[in-house]
Amino acid sequence: MLFQSDMGQQTPDQVRHNFWSHREPVEAEVQGFAEDLFRAASERAPQIDEMIQTRAQHWRMERMPAVDRNILRVGVAELLAFPQTPRPVVINEALEIARKYSGPESIQFINGVLDGIARDLGAPSGAHRE
Repeated sequence: MLFQSDMGQQTPDQVRHNFWSHREPVEAEVQGFAEDLFRAASERAPQIDEMIQTRAQHWRMERMPAVDRNILRVGVAELLAFPQTPRPVVINEALEIARKYSGPESIQFINGVLDGIARDLGAPSGAHRE
């Protein structure tokens, strides 16, 4: 949904409608979690982008590949909105998405940015390292 929102410049309600209308039905819990992440990322977009920009040295948000930018956004949204989820789990999930949808060079970049943000947020030492 974040990628669609980023590329299509649609309202959040339009994105939600278009996203779910073109997919097979999923469990209510899965859909609810996805929408919660989308809402958290959308509502906190300026804060999230600033956090990413601070950690993504020499990379402006608009110059990052769109897939990477939105993987980072959803990862940071989960770190902020779901503090009960262990930070290494959040980072690992983001890396799994990157392995599937992004290039191999992006994995280290995404890992470094999310790990740095997790540390900024006070993550315990030993946060996930690729």
